[in-house]
Amino acid sequence: MATAENKQVVLKRYVEGAPKVTDMEMKIGKIELKAPKGSGAFLVKNLYLSCDPYMRGRMRNFHGSYIPPFLPAQPIEGFGVAKVLDSDNPNFKPGDFISGITGWEEYSLIHDTSQLRKIQPDDSIPLSYHVGLLGMPGFTAYVGFYEICSPEKGEHVFVSAASGAVGQLVGQLAKLHGCYVVGSAGSSQKVDLLKNKLGFDEAFNYKEEADLDAALKRYFPQGIDIYFDNVGGDMLDAALLNMRDHGRIAVCGMVSLHSFSDPNGIHNLFCLVPKRIKMQGFLQSDYLHKFPLFLEHVTENYKQGKIVYIEDMNEGLENAPAAFVGLFSGKNIGKQVICVARE
Repeated sequence: MATAENKQVVLKRYVEGAPKVTDMEMKIGKIELKAPKGSGAFLVKNLYLSCDPYMRGRMRNFHGSYIPPFLPAQPIEGFGVAKVLDSDNPNFKPGDFISGITGWEEYSLIHDTSQLRKIQPDDSIPLSYHVGLLGMPGFTAYVGFYEICSPEKGEHVFVSAASGAVGQLVGQLAKLHGCYVVGSAGSSQKVDLLKNKLGFDEAFNYKEEADLDAALKRYFPQGIDIYFDNVGGDMLDAALLNMRDHGRIAVCGMVSLHSFSDPNGIHNLFCLVPKRIKMQGFLQSDYLHKFPLFLEHVTENYKQGKIVYIEDMNEGLENAPAAFVGLFSGKNIGKQVICVARE
């Protein structure tokens, strides 16, 4: 039976604090280029891998989360796009393209198909977009904005980490819905993208603001109706002070706190009561029944030029650890993707 070398990115040890490139290492294994008979599995060649902040949580030996930790000395897992090479599963045939959880490696043998979907290749949409715009981050933006925030036309929307994989789409969905939208980001280049490419009404560099409360009052003198929170921490504290009555906060991520084993608490939660604010965390996986509606809505608007999407593509599996670590210092501009192979 034919075998091949299989480059893999494995977790060396569980991580406390900010992840480092040295917490991961490259290994070369062997893999049979055949799906075992009777296994119900299928073999894929991985093409694109997604770097996502939630993966940081899987680097801790913590079993109380919605997803189990990675296993040391085993390949890291994440969302990816892959091509089926061989299959013992009648639902997936050689030549099919799939999107879902796969390994950070050149080839993966996949058994769990619970969050996998087939992709119909479309010349007008890059395959890599199925780990971004049309994948988990895009669906997270769609669910968080429409299902959690319940937007109304004309409302004032604030998005943190607005140039990232999720934030950039939240802002555009809000604009399409007729809202006034302001985003925060960590560089002047990102601020320029938000205003001049992604269509935000205003944007600011939070690193240049000595007082986040004052910054939000400057951009939202009448207050915020919807805050889509990707960062937590000081930005969430400042947003709470600036929410309008009956405002809604979608808690999507806490990327500002991933570097701390003992992060500071939120001080302004008292605002929830007098302002009757709804603040809710969510997981996109609870709303998978909405995925077909999301796919239709976003695909149509993308093809009509009403939505654009920015990727930060790194070539080569060997560059995956550095690309992932870079998420936590804001090195990426747009959705961070690793190209393992181009078919």
